[in-house]
Amino acid sequence: MTDTETVLKGLMLRGLAGDAAAHARLLGALAGHLRAYFARRGAEADAEDLVQETLLAIHLKRDTYDTGQPFTPWAYAVAHYKLLDHYRRKGVRRAVPLEDAGVLLASENPEEGAVRRDLDRLLGELPPRQRALLEDVKLTGHSIEEAARRQGFTPGAAKVAIHRSLQKLAGKVRS
Repeated sequence: MTDTETVLKGLMLRGLAGDAAAHARLLGALAGHLRAYFARRGAEADAEDLVQETLLAIHLKRDTYDTGQPFTPWAYAVAHYKLLDHYRRKGVRRAVPLEDAGVLLASENPEEGAVRRDLDRLLGELPPRQRALLEDVKLTGHSIEEAARRQGFTPGAAKVAIHRSLQKLAGKVRS
């Protein structure tokens, strides 16, 4: 069991036993994970509504949770079906794969998945060599000399390419 699963299941069990504070902490902890989950599924505009609907469903249906089973797959299923209901209401025909519950709780930082998706989309605007150079220096932590050598640039050309790449990305973010 993951640490997140252990913590969330513990909060759920204490909530079921009547600990209102634990139940409130559970719903608060789930909110960030759900927000990131819905954003990754293309429902950014309606993510807050979907989070609230899912949290309400978890609250109202908590007595259906089988305490002998892991908690995150149960919570994931509730979120998954809320997303499908949302798509039906909007008239959107979209296939949403039913994958592991680990996708819902992909990291300890719930916003990390959404940030990574946005960063990947933004970096996708760059030519492959410039993207790799920028990732090597700014994300991986290589020196400019190392990254330049790895990507086939001279150190001076690498500095110019990084500067221009950052300017281009800053312009995209501003607009």
